[in-house]
Amino acid sequence: MSQPNAARVSSYICLDQADSLKAEMSRSDWVKDERKRGEMNGGEAPFPFFLSRRLLQSQRSSSLLFIFLLLLSLFPLSILARPFVLVLSQDDLKDVQNDDASLLESDSSWDDDDFGGTHVKPDDELDPGSWRRLFEPSTTPISSSLDSYYTAVDKMISASTNGDARLMEEAAAEIETAANTEGDPHARSVLGFLYGMGMMRERNKAKNFLNHYFAAESGNAQSKMALAYTYSRQDMYEKAVKLYAELAEIAVNSFLISKDSPVIEPIRIHNGAEENKEALKKSRGEDDEDFQILEYQAQKGNAGAMYKMGLFYYFGLRGLRRDHSKALMWFLNAVDKGEPRSLELLGEIYARGAGVERNYTKALEWLSLASEHGLYSAYNGMGYLHVKGYGVEKNYTKAKEYFEKAADNDDAANAGQPKAFYQLAKMFHTGVGLKKNLPMATALYKLVAERGPWSSLSRWALESYLKGDMGKAFLLYTRMAELGYEIAQSNAAWILDKYGERSMCMGESGVCTDAERHQRAHSLWWQASEQGNEHAALLIGDAYYYGRGTVRDYERAAEAYIHAKSQSNAQAMFNLGYMHEHGQGLPFDLHLAKRYYDQALELDPAAKLPVMLALASLWVRKNYADSFLVRVIDSLPEVYPRVEAWVENVIMEEGNATILTLFVCLLTVLYLRERQHRHAVVAAGPHEPNEHIVPAAAAAR
Repeated sequence: MSQPNAARVSSYICLDQADSLKAEMSRSDWVKDERKRGEMNGGEAPFPFFLSRRLLQSQRSSSLLFIFLLLLSLFPLSILARPFVLVLSQDDLKDVQNDDASLLESDSSWDDDDFGGTHVKPDDELDPGSWRRLFEPSTTPISSSLDSYYTAVDKMISASTNGDARLMEEAAAEIETAANTEGDPHARSVLGFLYGMGMMRERNKAKNFLNHYFAAESGNAQSKMALAYTYSRQDMYEKAVKLYAELAEIAVNSFLISKDSPVIEPIRIHNGAEENKEALKKSRGEDDEDFQILEYQAQKGNAGAMYKMGLFYYFGLRGLRRDHSKALMWFLNAVDKGEPRSLELLGEIYARGAGVERNYTKALEWLSLASEHGLYSAYNGMGYLHVKGYGVEKNYTKAKEYFEKAADNDDAANAGQPKAFYQLAKMFHTGVGLKKNLPMATALYKLVAERGPWSSLSRWALESYLKGDMGKAFLLYTRMAELGYEIAQSNAAWILDKYGERSMCMGESGVCTDAERHQRAHSLWWQASEQGNEHAALLIGDAYYYGRGTVRDYERAAEAYIHAKSQSNAQAMFNLGYMHEHGQGLPFDLHLAKRYYDQALELDPAAKLPVMLALASLWVRKNYADSFLVRVIDSLPEVYPRVEAWVENVIMEEGNATILTLFVCLLTVLYLRERQHRHAVVAAGPHEPNEHIVPAAAAAR
């Protein structure tokens, strides 16, 4: 409860990215055991997780205690506006004994301009060596020293699209030359990627690490992401947290001017074993039917639709390219129709100069109007303007007033989540305000860092996938996978499993063989499972059980299924029941088998038929042990693949299938003729052999 002249400082954090955070904080013994074995070559509706903690306590003393408010409520893929958030420094967490606003003058954190001052750099500087200019051509000239690098990367992307192994080999050779001869750090980063994935180079973890290490030392941000992820997988949090902290700071700065919205989440293109059609439908931008309906409503004068159109274009939501000019138009139209929520966004647009000439005076006017309409988070922006002296004279006392108004109102909870995660990570990292916790700091920094300018790879990959360019989509998702994005890892693996040769996967010496595809998919699913993807853990179990991409090992399959079962996966429970029933990798135990089958049915009612068949098999096995019927049941897993292969290779072979079709047609014709003949005989009725049938006309005489 707020006290007179004191800011209320209660903060609650809602972490929707539970899968990735839980995996970073508490990896299972199964994962760690697998790492120790060292035999691996490479290695949805999310379950909500809520973490709430009181961060600071304000106290009434003889003089004013001023502590900054950090409020956060995370709405993934929300279309809520992102209000302004102050970037905390360590000094913000210390008690002060001054009753004036002098601490605002001495606080160096105010040097950070949330509206995009001169310290803010464009994306090409924040993410040097980015592939952005290959997907989003820019008028900004590039250094001539990067010409060979971008030419080689462009060839690599084209080779992935066309499945051209010769062109890919040529691109890899040019990248290696640029890295080793010219010393280009960005080429070295891509070379590390090629060694890590085994693309036109022998898969070599040591060379992968060394190339990324030297590229990171020379400033390549994506190599820093790859290194940080590698360190975190090995629980080397001291090194991981240092890199992720640096990357998270870059990400926070990119939110100010980036063309990519910080609220965009990567799209999972699959939902278990099926394509995630609903999510993909919402990512088709202006081609989406729902978007077209919304646009029609906005054009007809619906204020709420105008506001949403502005948000979509301002943040680049629903697969749209970010367009500040269109956003400005829709927000202005919405204000004319009496929609107050657009006021705050207009203030931000003019303060940042996004799609319009920067004008702090107009920004203050719009923010003031927004605050008058009850949008109290606008006070944060007004406070910034008074602290920095933008559009008004510097006035720390008035700035303090505005921040307190924002702090004392619940609407301030709509703060931008990436920055709030960043501040919370700093607290866990430094131990200021919270107990020092490097694993937690690493996990939170990672969440923020993954929203940096390099996350544009996700949008380009999705666009390629929607256009049917599986090769390019796979290459981009694979690049993201190396940076530690769980969704990219599962998307890349799913493309390999779903599309096979159409994935245009490039191996060590050409297009991937079946073995290389299985191995690479296995490695990607493995990494995704480490980060909490239950479907990935299930597929890892299948890989060990059937020997796909690895040596068949029932014990490891059981461990993987147990890992998936811990995430309430019905299929994993059914598989564990089957393994107990047959004594494969687990002790032979019919009681445990029945328990797992029952649990699978409880979790997924759709599993009723297979569970009933499995329970019937259990009953037969229990009551007729060692009988012929049990042997028949046990032989089914071996017989079925043979029958399936025979049908595919013999019956479904083109020539045989044609002959079989003609034969079936012939039998059908003969059957129909015989049936017609029988009906004719029945219609004539019975008669004696020598009996003469007298015509009806003769009988009448």
